[in-house]
This record gives sequence, structure tokens and C-alpha cells, in this order.
Amino acid sequence: MITAYRNRRASRNSNKIKKPADVEVEVTIPELFRCPISLELMKDPVTLATGITYDRESIERWIYEDGKNTCPVTGVVLTSLEPVPNHTIRRMIQDWCVENKSYGFDRIPTPRAPTSAAQVSQILSKIVSVRDKGNAEGVMELVVKIKDLVKESERIKRCIVSQGSARVLTETFEAFSENQENTSILEEILSGLTLILPFDQEAKSGLWSNGSLRTIVKILKLGTLSGQRNAVFVLKELLSSDQTKLEEFVVVEGSIEALAKLIKEPIDPTTTNAALLAIYHLVTPTTSFNQKETLIKRFLEMGLTEKLIELLVDCTQGVCEKALGVLEGLCSIDEGLEKACTNALTSPVLVKKLLRVSDIATEFSVSILWKLSNYAKSIGEEEGVAMEALQVGGFQKLLLLLQVGSSLKTKEKACDLLKEWNLHRGRVECIESMDFKNLERPF
Repeated sequence: MITAYRNRRASRNSNKIKKPADVEVEVTIPELFRCPISLELMKDPVTLATGITYDRESIERWIYEDGKNTCPVTGVVLTSLEPVPNHTIRRMIQDWCVENKSYGFDRIPTPRAPTSAAQVSQILSKIVSVRDKGNAEGVMELVVKIKDLVKESERIKRCIVSQGSARVLTETFEAFSENQENTSILEEILSGLTLILPFDQEAKSGLWSNGSLRTIVKILKLGTLSGQRNAVFVLKELLSSDQTKLEEFVVVEGSIEALAKLIKEPIDPTTTNAALLAIYHLVTPTTSFNQKETLIKRFLEMGLTEKLIELLVDCTQGVCEKALGVLEGLCSIDEGLEKACTNALTSPVLVKKLLRVSDIATEFSVSILWKLSNYAKSIGEEEGVAMEALQVGGFQKLLLLLQVGSSLKTKEKACDLLKEWNLHRGRVECIESMDFKNLERPF
């Protein structure tokens, strides 16, 4: 299956080393010592159940990161995903490297044995034991060890997750939350939890406890930058996976203000993404949420609408999509629509995002424009919104949107907007040709 490619790659990768006499000598790595996947000299040869030997890093990436369950060479479905170290081949490779040292081949070090489930279980048991003694420093040392293991490979990460590490870490977080002086260990545990997302139900229930939630919010407000980042990652996971608990989070003092602060005073795009997603789940809940309107009004009072529009002027695709989603949620009540209507940048920015970012960004933009148009019509200000959109080519963009394809609901809203804007179309209009460059029709 990959033999032809392997042979071509092998010929290209042949190492050419010059001897002192300036005579060029070609030294080819023996085929037996090359990984069939990377075609490079194996550093940690392991054998699958099919009898084929690979470099550990390559085959673990194939199995755990790419999600394959077949042998790359034979295509046979693997009966076991655990590769066995091939010590014989490894010693042969080491001997060959020593023999060819003068040609630039350093002896590969003997790899240490991979972390086993028993070793992980032992570390987790130590965390529980040290935690029960109230030894924060001991817990921190062990949590750092867990973090280092998770970063080694996807296989080890899966092994750590399967041993219930999320449950142990959340229980430890809850236990140390009782003493607010343990900020450093609490931030370290949050850091560890972000490496083993997503959580199982047992881990989530521990983080949803009143003490844990209050601690997460405190770190969100007063923690280090990395602590705030990890706190919002964990919070995003909680809010997105169990929306029946939204009210439990909202009642924690300072929770909403802490999230808004991450948008108004951003740390980095990844943190902004997580904060926007958390807010999105709060303002557009999929379940019944009695405090939704009150919550939106609180965000509006904090100036979130203005900040979102400012953010949309220049941001990454991920931030743009989530900011538009939050803005649509804020525009689900009249107060939010009023804030958006009075901002001179709203319509131009929304029109600019049409067909430029992604399908979801376009759908959000059309939905917000449609809501703004209906609201403006209800207060007799429809001409202002229409003129602002027409000046930046909104009419042509919506016409093009109907041709290139979108969801039925988005098309219906686009048609409503076209009917409304057509009444004012003769007054003023311009078009920016760059907005339509490289667009492809689905027919």
C-alpha cells in the first residue's frame, strides 16, 4: 500500500557523508531499520499484532491521533492497539549507529519504558492520600507529574483519562476550595483539567458544587493570566455540556462581570474564544432559563454590545463567529436591539461579514440584520438602518447569498430584508467588488 512511496522516499533520504579525503560516500539506512510510516530511522521500534515493526511515535499518532485501527502496511484490523517494544531491532539499530558514527549517525538512546495504567493509578492514589493529609505542596508536585505525562503522547493521555484522573482532580479541587489561600494549587489543578477535556459526568458534578464554582469565578477575576485562561476553559466546558446548571453559575457573585472582563480586556484570542462561547451559552440557552432576559440586560449595562462590534472590525474567524453569535443573543430583546441600532458601526460591520468569514458567520449576520430591520420598522426608523446597509453593498450581497446557497431560514430572512431595502435602494448605494472575489457557486 505504501511500498512504492516508501522506496522513493528511501532513495531521497539516503545520507551522503564526505570522508576526510573528500570522497563522497553514500550510506543508506537499512530498510529493516526504517519506520514504514515516516521512512526515517526508528528510535523506539515497536511491533503490532500483525508482526510489522514501526517507530512508536509514528504508530501511536496513527492509532490515537488519527483514530485508525488497522495496520498501515497490511491493512489488517488490529486485535490489540498496544504495540510491543522490539528490543532486538532496537539493539541492531544501536549497533549500526555505532558502526557508522564516522558518517554522522549518533547512537540512539535506549527509550524508557512507556507509562502503564498501573503507574498512573499509583500516582492518582498518591494524590488522594496526600490530599487527605492537607499537603498542598505534595499535591502540586503530583499534579505537575500528571501534566507532564499527558503532554508526552496521546496514548498516555488516554491512559490517564481512563484511570479516572478527571474525577480525582475535581475532587481535589473541591477539597482545596475550602481554603482560599491555596490559590496556586487550585490554578495548577485547573491547568491539569484543561489537558484532559472533555470531562465525564462524575467530574462535572464535582465542579458544579457551590464551593468549586465560587473558586473558579474567583480565579477568573483575580487569578494569574494563565489561571484566568484555564478557568474560562473549564467554565466553557461546563456551560456547554450541562445547560440545566446555568442558574447555579449566574447566582455566584461576580461571575457575569468576570466573563465580560475577559472580552473587554482580552488576554489572547484563545481565551477570548472560550469566554465568548461561555457567554453564548448563557444568552442563547437551549433549555428553559428564567434569568435569560435579566442576564442579557446585565451584559448590556457592561457595554458588551459596543465591545463586540468593536471586536468584529478586526478579529480571527473563530472570534468573529462567536462574537456574532453572542451579539445575536443580545439582540433577542428590545434593549439589545436598541443598543445595536444606535451604534453607527453595527450595520456596516454586519454587511462586511456577509459571505466573507464562514457560513455560520453569514447566518448570524443576516439574522441580526433582520432583527434590526424589524425593530427599526417598529419604531419608525427603518430608513436609517436600510441606508446604512445599502451604502456598503448590502443589497447585492443578499442577492448573491440567495444564489450561492444558505439555509432555508436564512434565505427567508434575506428575502424579507431585500423587500424592505428595495424601497430605499434608489436613494444611495455603493458596492465593494472585493467582497465578491473568489466566491464559488454550488452549481
